[in-house]
Amino acid sequence: MTSKRLRSYLRTIGQVFVLQFKQLAIDGFIIFTVLVQPLLIAILGLWMMREQQGNYAIFIVVGSGMTGLWSSLLYISGSNINVERWLGTLEMLVGTPTPLAVTVIGKTLSNVVMSLSSMILGYVLAALIFRFPLTLAHPLLFVVSLICSVAAFAAFGLVIAPFFAINLQLQSWNNALEFPMYILAGFMFPIALLPGWTTPISYALAPYWAARALHATSSGNVPLSEVFLSWGMMLLFSVIYLLLSGWLFRVMVHKARVDATLSLQ
Repeated sequence: MTSKRLRSYLRTIGQVFVLQFKQLAIDGFIIFTVLVQPLLIAILGLWMMREQQGNYAIFIVVGSGMTGLWSSLLYISGSNINVERWLGTLEMLVGTPTPLAVTVIGKTLSNVVMSLSSMILGYVLAALIFRFPLTLAHPLLFVVSLICSVAAFAAFGLVIAPFFAINLQLQSWNNALEFPMYILAGFMFPIALLPGWTTPISYALAPYWAARALHATSSGNVPLSEVFLSWGMMLLFSVIYLLLSGWLFRVMVHKARVDATLSLQ
């Protein structure tokens, strides 16, 4: 890839990012999914733990923000390509010189970044309303973990979008897929509380390693070696997701250019 083409792709990602962010900011369903729902989860969790001793508040705030990340990935990123299909613009995007995956990257990054605002609002809510002392045990490591989490979630979104577009029946399973991830990824409580047979499933999910890194660096109750392990696993899963998404996008392009069935419902 030449530097000129790379700059062109980066410019496209930036423009799509801004446009997608503006569209999401005025969508009532998206506002509820990435802002209101995580806040309700944070309020419920903080109220339940209000009498407990220990630094539980930061765990709940981070966990509720993670629920917003996953919900945005599932509902918004999962429908990125399908929305273009419903609007009748999918074939046009596929036919442009810029690869469809570049456009989806911009959309997915916008979804993930917007959903991070739920974590910030949860932090403010816990500090101002519930009067919980919120401190990050390792601020710098937390920022690095957050960057790694955004990358892992964005890579996961690149798999979900074409997969949901190729198999339209999966779109109806959105609601059923939301809460199991909350549980299996340990967003709001450790997976050690779950039955032992679920542990391998959690280990196979990038959101689990993201939650593990963010909880560890915010609460500071685990050795740093586990944080580094979580970063490595997120990097590994990101590479796997990128390779898988590349194959899925090639399947989509084949359906568009050869089968001419991409727009069929």
